[in-house]
Amino acid sequence: MPFASNRGEWTADIHISIDGDHEEAASCLLFPQRPAVYRIMRKAVLLHLICVLLGVFLVNGEDPYKYYTWTVTYGTISPLGVPNRLVILINGQFPGPALEVVTNDNIILNLINKLDQPFLLTWNGIKQRKNSWQDGVLGTNCPIPPNSNYTYKFQTKDQIGTFTYFPSTLFHKAAGGFGAINVYERPRIPIPFPDPAGDFTLLVGDWYKTSHKTLQQTLDSGKPLPFPDGVLINGQTSSSFSGDQGKTYMFRISNVGLSTSINFRIQGHTMKLVEVEGSHTLQNTYDSLDVHVGQSIAVLVTLDQLPKDYYIVASTRFTKQILTATAVLHYTNSHTPVSGPVPAGPTYQIHWSMKQARTYRRNLTANAARPNPQGSFHYGTIPIQRTLILANSATKINGTLRYAVNGISYVNPATPLKLADYYNISGVFKLNSIKDTPPSGPAVFGTSVRGTTLHDFIEIVFQNNETTLQSWHLDGNTFWTVGFGSGQWTPDMRRRYNLADANSRHTVQVYPNSWSAVLASLDNKGMWNLRSAIWSRQYLGQQLYIRVWSNERSLFTEYDVPDNALYCGKAKRP
Repeated sequence: MPFASNRGEWTADIHISIDGDHEEAASCLLFPQRPAVYRIMRKAVLLHLICVLLGVFLVNGEDPYKYYTWTVTYGTISPLGVPNRLVILINGQFPGPALEVVTNDNIILNLINKLDQPFLLTWNGIKQRKNSWQDGVLGTNCPIPPNSNYTYKFQTKDQIGTFTYFPSTLFHKAAGGFGAINVYERPRIPIPFPDPAGDFTLLVGDWYKTSHKTLQQTLDSGKPLPFPDGVLINGQTSSSFSGDQGKTYMFRISNVGLSTSINFRIQGHTMKLVEVEGSHTLQNTYDSLDVHVGQSIAVLVTLDQLPKDYYIVASTRFTKQILTATAVLHYTNSHTPVSGPVPAGPTYQIHWSMKQARTYRRNLTANAARPNPQGSFHYGTIPIQRTLILANSATKINGTLRYAVNGISYVNPATPLKLADYYNISGVFKLNSIKDTPPSGPAVFGTSVRGTTLHDFIEIVFQNNETTLQSWHLDGNTFWTVGFGSGQWTPDMRRRYNLADANSRHTVQVYPNSWSAVLASLDNKGMWNLRSAIWSRQYLGQQLYIRVWSNERSLFTEYDVPDNALYCGKAKRP
């Protein structure tokens, strides 16, 4: 934020958040002294108010800093009855410690790797504004060597909501190392519901009895993973959450599994959906909710039943064999243990789930991280500048199982794409090496990077011609989930798009033999990973990178390479 003085006046160039997600550049006078200026500013009341707020922020100083030191080690647990199952611990915890932070907090996190392999954490849903250097994936960061460390430095800029972190290297995610990121609103920023009496985090996911190294060897040998062995809630097969009768509590539910969609429900209670991955929603009420791999939601639950204990249930969806995990909702005045059959999940399959997904709508009058309404940014009126139609496929290359996007199965180069781009290192990737539409012909190995320009407004159609559900995640950005449909997408499908109040999120499901369409405003310069959240598919090539670029070298658009950046491959420390 540069400042300049001219004859007793101070001006500031700022970026104005339209809805907490999207910014426009502007310039304002902080301390106008001439009458003409006042006449001008009367014509720009909104900008004036923003400048007044900016002056307050200048007086109050910069946003708070929070410091963490995390040590990553191996440990053993037995959640599914198999003794000494090797897991990844963070500070001795499985799951890892939760990051409980506030909008705009600066996070300084020293990560110490005590594993026998290189390691990275990625911050799922944290946008890393102007800062893909901290994204924690192999396209942006060199992995942390064994017995070494790296200090992440990032900000929860203009975000609230429910997110997660997990390992992005090798197949470490199958061993744990995941945890919650809960971003709370700043003081005096209202939320569209009364403060809940408590806040519970539930990290739900499928789990294998087999170690992550064995699972990785299975994939490396060209075989698909077997069906999971069970489902865990917060790393356990049994846990309890207590609350007072008559009070309302927030439950933050994230699917941290490898491959399986989850249905979540609470015996005898309804759930009011209030937030999805940082976006406040219309407050619809549900008996159960589907949560797909990589997704997060927050619901309000009122303890309005008789004082006893009730089942909390998470079970797999769209699988022939149903795996189930239970926990207990305990009323503090209860003297009756949980009883009765475990509530069954929905018997309807794809169509039921797709209809539910269409009911997730953005609350246009509620604020998010800023006081301005979420509906301030009218995404449905913006012309689409580019359409990407991305088709996933399971294939074989050189006789080995691989997964591909538009005929390219991604291979991580030894040099991170971001470093190669910044230092103009040749031979690492070729820009626009992936087609905008699915080509004909067999799949090949490649390092897929799609070039875009900062502030491009794009349409992405995820076309799934396979018989299994897909889940797609985009780093550094959110997108509006404007459409779901069966069969093949055609341009005529745009007539069915929700261009008014579609939900904004970072991970979208694509149903079998179906398509999902999203719109994205690429206002965050950097190198951003677009990947399958189903981890075996990501590991075997179902991913690419979107390069959001402008020729301007400025801190307004992107931070410089960090002083502590790790270097590897062709990238050498200058």
